[in-house]
Amino acid sequence: MGVSPIRRRIAFINEKGGSCKTTLASNVGDYLSRVKGQRVLLVDLDPQGQLGKVLGVDVGALRKTALDMLLDVVMGEDAPPTLPVVKARHPRLDLIPANKSLALFPQEVAAHGGEEYFCLREAVEPSTDYDFILFDAPPSFGTITLNVLLAATEVLLPVPLTYLALDGAAELTRTVEMVRSRFGHPALQISLVVPTFARRTRMAAEILEKLRQHFPKQIAQTVLGYSVLIDQAQSCSKTIFEYAPRSVAARWMTAVAEELLARDPARLSG
Repeated sequence: MGVSPIRRRIAFINEKGGSCKTTLASNVGDYLSRVKGQRVLLVDLDPQGQLGKVLGVDVGALRKTALDMLLDVVMGEDAPPTLPVVKARHPRLDLIPANKSLALFPQEVAAHGGEEYFCLREAVEPSTDYDFILFDAPPSFGTITLNVLLAATEVLLPVPLTYLALDGAAELTRTVEMVRSRFGHPALQISLVVPTFARRTRMAAEILEKLRQHFPKQIAQTVLGYSVLIDQAQSCSKTIFEYAPRSVAARWMTAVAEELLARDPARLSG
């Protein structure tokens, strides 16, 4: 595999559902393109298709989705594969959408006898159009999640401040180490751990402290609470920067995006 010309490829991932990963991917992607002038590709790899939904895309009516992109690689039909890009409202923000058909990917790969783990990497590596590719991974470990981790070089891990979420964070750490060693992908790293759904309770404070101990270098300074404005924005198929750009929620998303920019591995290693 060659080295991708894309500057940063970041997986928004948590093996537990309801962690805020899709909210973060959509809003961070919008901020990077809208405010920072970056060329951003959002790739939805969750069969629920929620990344497209919150950006106003009718995912059920699509003719081409992330599944088609992956199967093009499996069957070797396009070289390089055609990316089924949907233009978002901002000119520097693109989307590869998904819908429930993506859940058929493991069966389709088995039927065609193809290589199942590196399809996503092979699909996106030839592109020179983007500064960032942000992957929204499914909330469980499987073939698709493994594709995401092998295509990405960084992980943004959102962790709700709940007891069970700590276990999920530990699982993800083990998964990243497995991908680094077993699949020969040492470049993969957890760049940012973002605490989400913070509450003013003793348990939430204790969990936050444990996260800081476990991820002393990766933990974000920004802690996300709950904002009804984010739900309202998503119900209108908008990002928080479109719906309520002066809100506290918009400031949270701005701060996370700026922290992610500051964690640029190329800049830090230079």
